[in-house]
Amino acid sequence: MTLYYRTQSWSSSPQQHPDQEMINLWNHVADKANWRIVQLPNGFYQTEYKDIKNEDNWIDVTRRETIEGAEAAIDGSIEHYAKKVEFANGPKVIKTFT
Repeated sequence: MTLYYRTQSWSSSPQQHPDQEMINLWNHVADKANWRIVQLPNGFYQTEYKDIKNEDNWIDVTRRETIEGAEAAIDGSIEHYAKKVEFANGPKVIKTFT
């Protein structure tokens, strides 16, 4: 008797190459000049980035208890999106052998 079976693994949604509009958004969010921190009535600080399609609109991202925490969150987001832009350009050669 022969038993055949099939397995699948699922880590996240299928990865696609991002379109130019998405890369433009990542570049926009990776620029610290497009970010701000606002203080909310409850004393928390909210990080926001400028809407790429409407410069009068700001998109809220996260809330933190301190202004230092809010700025650290912005720095982390900038680093994250800068890496996404870098990886969208395709594989990066790390080492070659001769």
